[in-house]
Amino acid sequence: MEYISVRISDLVRQVNRDLYLPAIQRELVWSYEKIEKLFDSIMSDFPIGSFLYWKLQEEKKHDWPVYEFVREYDGESPHNRLANMAGINKDILLVLDGQQRITSLFIGLRGSFRHFRYRWRNTKLYLDLLKTPDLDSENPEEPTYGFSFLEDSQLTVNNEHLWYPVSRVLDFEDAEDAKGDMKAQLIELSEDQRDNANRLIGRLHTRIHTTTVGNYYEERSQDYDKVLQIFIRANSAGEQLEYSDLLLATATATWENSNARDEIHGFTDQINEIGTGFQFRKDFVLKACLYLCETLPIQYKVGNFTQTNLRTIEKNWPGIKDALETTVRLIAKFGFNKKNVVAPLALLPIAFYLYRRGNTNFDESSEKGDVEIQESIRKWFIFSTLKNAFGGSSDTTLTRLRDLLKELRINSFFPSDILYRSLEIVPSLNEAEIERILEYQYQGRYTDLILSLLYPDRYWKDTALHVDHIFPKREFNRRSLRSRGFSDDKVEDYMSKYNAIGNLQLLTASENLDKKALDFDDWLSTRDESFSARHIVPDMNDYSFSKFDDFVRGRESLIVSKFRTFLNPKLMFNSAVGQSQ
Repeated sequence: MEYISVRISDLVRQVNRDLYLPAIQRELVWSYEKIEKLFDSIMSDFPIGSFLYWKLQEEKKHDWPVYEFVREYDGESPHNRLANMAGINKDILLVLDGQQRITSLFIGLRGSFRHFRYRWRNTKLYLDLLKTPDLDSENPEEPTYGFSFLEDSQLTVNNEHLWYPVSRVLDFEDAEDAKGDMKAQLIELSEDQRDNANRLIGRLHTRIHTTTVGNYYEERSQDYDKVLQIFIRANSAGEQLEYSDLLLATATATWENSNARDEIHGFTDQINEIGTGFQFRKDFVLKACLYLCETLPIQYKVGNFTQTNLRTIEKNWPGIKDALETTVRLIAKFGFNKKNVVAPLALLPIAFYLYRRGNTNFDESSEKGDVEIQESIRKWFIFSTLKNAFGGSSDTTLTRLRDLLKELRINSFFPSDILYRSLEIVPSLNEAEIERILEYQYQGRYTDLILSLLYPDRYWKDTALHVDHIFPKREFNRRSLRSRGFSDDKVEDYMSKYNAIGNLQLLTASENLDKKALDFDDWLSTRDESFSARHIVPDMNDYSFSKFDDFVRGRESLIVSKFRTFLNPKLMFNSAVGQSQ
């Protein structure tokens, strides 16, 4: 292999001119902190690794989807744009290994990084010229230099920091010119500070313009299968590749009438915006593609991603999208969202059932038969989740359920009883299971789901709900409780219960804002007459903090009764009819 040395300035100038990304590459997954660390490594003369390119011949460049490197990274929309190859009359280089590093260099030297930290922030990379390089031999993970992604509002001038935009170093071929450009801003500094600033500018310029920090190798084969194998091996030690990444990449190169990458990304974003929002990943959508094409194996194995299978998915893609979107709209209608869908795989048998029915408006139907089916689906989804039916050998389970569903007539009733038996679960909760539910804690995996089940008569479709502590959690610390004169036993009783289901409720955003941290007895006095029934508040004469233990015992008893009522199919059906109207 012949490796060719490369300077960072040359590398950045090649991006989106000679250097592009193949469809088999994923988006940027590095954080802004990791980009800062990359620049720190470059300034410290640490190696940053080699790069592997695929030289795609000019006449072949329209055979494969080619993407641009992202310059202005946006955490809300991280997808790379499809490159326009019109007018490019030359061979191009596609990055097989090193795209995270190259993208990071491109963003740091040419672009920006928008990320969420308490709020969305649009930042650019700066170097603190007043920070003295400090190599910590005892903690090599600590940065030596002061690289930081900052907003414009953070660029205050003081005696502690002088922020130099890293992108400016590309404007000067000579290091002395780069230093001279900053001369006016260094006048007020001490001599030591000026020397430090000039050393840093000179060092940064040298590392970007002069030093060869890496090498690259060009793979010139035009055999896609060989290139794919090279890509897999080259990335085995980098950012971990999932089978879904390979499927998406291979599908993009295989689909004949549409761009698989854009289709999957766009559709995943689309279903995540339904209702109050979901967090489905593209691997869920891709697995659904395999599942809904009833003849395909559903396991993530490279050997299953044949051109024949991928073209089968393309052929069925419109129906797959309709079935998945209808499924997500249906569960959103019943109050499910990103917080309480803890077993997304349980949606696949539902989607397969709806796929075979072919009714894209099923979730909106108020016909009596459809409403009964909707409620049967809702109940099955809830119990298969609560019973952790998809926690073990999920592929084996899913395949078995698909085989059962294939045997049904197209417009038959949803076969929940058959599916329950196959999963070896019963659509009920025994006393031990209900007691265990009462122990679920705030922010626990199943807590949002359990709380949503306590409000079966509410129509949730587009309502964002917050989990709220009925008795505010600010009072629940041992020191505060002891200061009230509570015994040790009572203190421990309060501490064991304040974060559990008995003290949790769902409020709308406006209700939660109004309540804030008000004492419950004060808050309750401001509520409407139906509030107590809606939130399962026990009837008591005194709702003060000293009666918290009585409140929880009373509410837990009501919750147990509620769950027993929930198992009554007739009541569940009546609830569903009310929601559909």
